[in-house]
Amino acid sequence: MVDPVSLGRLYGRRQGHKLRQGQTALVEELLPRIAVPEVGPLDAQSLFGDTPDSWRPLEFEIGFGAGEHLAAQAAARPNHGFIGCEPFINGVVGLLTQIEAQGLNNIRIHRGNALDVLARLPDASLSRVYLLHPDPWPKARHAKRRMMNPGPLDLIAAKLMPGGEFRFGTDHPVYLRWAMMQMNARMATKRDFDWLVSEPNNFLFRPADWPETRYERKARTVYGHEVWYFRFRRI
Repeated sequence: MVDPVSLGRLYGRRQGHKLRQGQTALVEELLPRIAVPEVGPLDAQSLFGDTPDSWRPLEFEIGFGAGEHLAAQAAARPNHGFIGCEPFINGVVGLLTQIEAQGLNNIRIHRGNALDVLARLPDASLSRVYLLHPDPWPKARHAKRRMMNPGPLDLIAAKLMPGGEFRFGTDHPVYLRWAMMQMNARMATKRDFDWLVSEPNNFLFRPADWPETRYERKARTVYGHEVWYFRFRRI
C-alpha cells in the first residue's frame, strides 16, 4: 500500500480571486452535503448510500479544474458515482455551480489531496481514473512532485479494477515526455497497464466521450499548444 502522506504535496496554490456571495453560499450550503466523508473507508455505500445489490460503478478525477469535464461525465452516466478532488477553491466553486445548475446528484467532492481519498477506497474499486492537465512542475528539481510518478501511479493502478481505464491529458511537452517515460517503463514489463491505441496518432485526437474543458480549449486556441490524450487499461 502506498502511503499518500509520504508522497508530499503535488499541487500548487489553493485560492485565487475572492468568492462572490452566491459562490460563498454554495461552499457553505451545498459542499457539506456532497463532500467526501473526512474519515473512514470509502465505497459506493458510504459515498452514495448504495446497498450491495445496487452497487454503482465509481469514477475518480484528480484535480478537476473548473469541473466541466467531471460534470459532463456525471451527466452522461447518471448511474455511475463520481469522486472529484481539487484543492483550489475557485475550481470547487466551478463544479458546485454546475452541479446545482444541472441537478447532478452523483458527484462527491474532496477539497484537498486526491491521494488521501484514493488510499481510502478499496483496491480494484474504480472503473475510471482521470488525470487531465495536471500541474507539470516543469523544473527538474520539482519532478518528484508530478502526479505521473511511481508512487501515485502505483496507487492509481491498485484502485482500478481489471479492465478499468486511466485517462491522462496534457498540453505540456516536458510533462508529456516525463509521463510517457513513466508509463512506458510500466508497460514494458506488463506490470499493470497497456495503452489503448489503434494507430500511431490516436493520442492527438480527443475521444468523443472526452469532454473538452476551457483550459484545454484555451491551450489550443489562445496559446497554440498541441494537446495529447492518452487512455491506458488496467491489466
